[in-house]
Amino acid sequence: MRRQLVRLHRWFGVATALFLFVAGLTGAIIAWDHELDAALNPSFFKARTDAPALSGLELGRRVEAADPRLQVTYLPLTAEPGHSLQMMVLPRINPATKQPYPLDFNQIAVDPATGEIQGRREWGAVSLARINLIPFIYKLHYTLHLPFTGGIDTGTWLMGIVGIVWLFDSVIALVLSFPGVKAWRKSFAFRLKRGGYALTFDLHRSGGVWIWGLLMVIALTSISMNLSRPVVRPVVSMLSTLTQDPINNPEILRAPQPGDQVLSREQIFKLAEQAGKSMNLAAPPGGIYYAEFLHAYGVGFYAPGNDHGDIGLGNPWMYWDAATGKPLGKTIPGKGTAGDIFMQVQFPLHSGRILGLGGRILISAMGIAVAVLSATGLLIWLKKLNARRRSAQNAGLARDARGSAARS
Repeated sequence: MRRQLVRLHRWFGVATALFLFVAGLTGAIIAWDHELDAALNPSFFKARTDAPALSGLELGRRVEAADPRLQVTYLPLTAEPGHSLQMMVLPRINPATKQPYPLDFNQIAVDPATGEIQGRREWGAVSLARINLIPFIYKLHYTLHLPFTGGIDTGTWLMGIVGIVWLFDSVIALVLSFPGVKAWRKSFAFRLKRGGYALTFDLHRSGGVWIWGLLMVIALTSISMNLSRPVVRPVVSMLSTLTQDPINNPEILRAPQPGDQVLSREQIFKLAEQAGKSMNLAAPPGGIYYAEFLHAYGVGFYAPGNDHGDIGLGNPWMYWDAATGKPLGKTIPGKGTAGDIFMQVQFPLHSGRILGLGGRILISAMGIAVAVLSATGLLIWLKKLNARRRSAQNAGLARDARGSAARS
């Protein structure tokens, strides 16, 4: 049985090592995505004008009026003091050609005092330019920048499958790390003085044992982040009821009707304010997202700059039909069924934000550890592969020598 487990661990490890190496290093970096991005691109993040800021709703109106080609899809409602207001945009349809206007950007940085655009970029573009570097790394982490094929997001599916293999392989690795009761101490030791292959082996085996629980959490949450709708939610729903919302259950949406008019952001903002007060939410509406393909609005409740959720289970979100203003669902951290809370905890755990700054430091360190485990695993495999080849070569030479001796 152990021989079969060794073989499985070997091939699972070889198959996923490169992917996990990339995911580990990029994960260590994007734990600090906002800070690093701001340090690399101060002109994109710092407001040009030192003056009182306009509301996000007014800034959104000014941007769309100044450039009719674009539509603001994600709008923070308040800028952080001294910072630009960063909006996500998509092209409108050109009535002459019936095609989207050509835009070479999907994110803009706006001076919150004037509404002037002070920076543009294509978030997630395959580019190592300074303005694009951190978004490039962020998207590389979970999609490898692989394209959609036949309507399937091949990158997220691939990384989700890698997560599944990694989860099973972690269990196999733990079993292999404790071959017997008497040898258990070796599984926690590092032969620092030996160096070389012995240290490489210990970094892989003992290093994995020391952080095994955290590795399992990261593997499980990576599956949840990449394969939430097609895999994780259906599995969780067999154990606990999941509250419906339009992001995860678009089938609950009303089909657009002829003559439907999209409500303005101002109207949705008023609905969100009323809903937040009725539910006694601590934070005000912090950002509005319009999803044209869902025919719905989403509103997040958070303080300026806290769109990711700095600690705990994240931010509340509510959703409304874009034409009727009918409530479509909500996600309130810490509330709902056991399944709801399980799904809510996935991103905060994976990003470390559930524990605030300390959690992000831990996740960054774990990303480096995953990269080290992947690299040491490959080195061990290569050394053993070369040893097996030399052994086979020597055996072949010995057979040839015996054959020559017998003929003579």
